[in-house]
Amino acid sequence: MITLLRIYFEFFKVGLFSIGGGLATIPFLYELSANTGWFSEEDIANMIAISESTPGALGINMSTYSGFLSSKALGGIVGTLGLISPSVIIIIIIAKLLTKFKDNEYVKSSFYGLRPASIAMISVAGISLAKITLVNLNEAFNAQNIFSFFNIPAIILLIFLFIIYKKFKLHPIALIIIAGLCGIAYGFLSCL
Repeated sequence: MITLLRIYFEFFKVGLFSIGGGLATIPFLYELSANTGWFSEEDIANMIAISESTPGALGINMSTYSGFLSSKALGGIVGTLGLISPSVIIIIIIAKLLTKFKDNEYVKSSFYGLRPASIAMISVAGISLAKITLVNLNEAFNAQNIFSFFNIPAIILLIFLFIIYKKFKLHPIALIIIAGLCGIAYGFLSCL
């Protein structure tokens, strides 16, 4: 029971302070991983991959997944409730007050200040994910050559997907399917 309360409280904090959407939850998940040991950094990379490729909001999918990792189905439910509770409370309050204060200079200024904070949090999440995905940190000091430090297949896939996205403006679902198929093909070929 105490674990479930802690899951709720931890994800309540994440939901309260992850301004900028689902990607802004990633730095909080790294901190949560370090503080609780409920999941590893590799689990976070898997959470992101699964959350991006399943329906629903990224932050909610990630809270469900990480809650599940720590306390099975009930942990997933409690993690999700913890994450969405602050949003529901704040939206109710804002809906009541915004019509009164939408032209207030302090309100406008606060939104102006929140945008860079959101970008910073999303950037940190992107850099953290790039470190896990594109480089082999375990090889940093043991690398016999520079190529063993980098995850070359992941970098090639990143460049390939980036070019396809820019050139053909594919829907994100199509990119996810292509990436998944490439991952399956790579896994199959590496087993041969």
